[in-house]
Amino acid sequence: MSTLLNKLFGGGGKGGKGPSPQEAIQKLRETEEMLTKKQEFLEKKIEQELQIAKKNGTKNKRAALQALKRKKRYEKQLAQIDGTLSTIEFQREALENANTNTEVLKNMGFAAKAMKSAHENMDIDKVDDLMQDITEQQELAQEISDAISKPVGFGEEFDEDELLAELDELEQEELDKNLLEIGGPENVPLPNVPSTSLPSRPAKKEEEEDDMEDLQRWAMEAM
Repeated sequence: MSTLLNKLFGGGGKGGKGPSPQEAIQKLRETEEMLTKKQEFLEKKIEQELQIAKKNGTKNKRAALQALKRKKRYEKQLAQIDGTLSTIEFQREALENANTNTEVLKNMGFAAKAMKSAHENMDIDKVDDLMQDITEQQELAQEISDAISKPVGFGEEFDEDELLAELDELEQEELDKNLLEIGGPENVPLPNVPSTSLPSRPAKKEEEEDDMEDLQRWAMEAM
């Protein structure tokens, strides 16, 4: 196969350097294009010979048979080209995949070298010490933040339960005071006696009241 490739793609003899994958792929594509054009030409020739055979038919049987023979030869060539194209396509795809894999491996190799170069001056022990220092400083910073954010109390601390009990007593005293003010009439201050004398009743009103008393007395006697 390598000898055939060298002949097809112009490779050197013994010790000669073979074509690169890119060059071989390009040559195969050119061959595919040439064979595709040949296919189109043969398909047109087959159609022409078929028309000649139909046109002559029984009128010129010999010409019709010759046209059919040429048609068969063209069809055989076309079938051979189809097989060749399939082989070339398979080979081109294999070369393209191999070339892709080569490029991928090459780039992975570059990346591995770059990573090795990046880690060359790194010591795992130093990295561990650095991470430990960072952790300690973060914990210290958190403790400082907690201390700063903690409210500072002025004076001594008070028991919250004692404060709540004192508040309950104050509320109870206020409630008792309100109940005494509402329910105890003896605690309600009486109005002062007016110092001025009341005006005397009019004489006419006194006469009317006397008349009413006489009428009531007469009514009692009549009963």
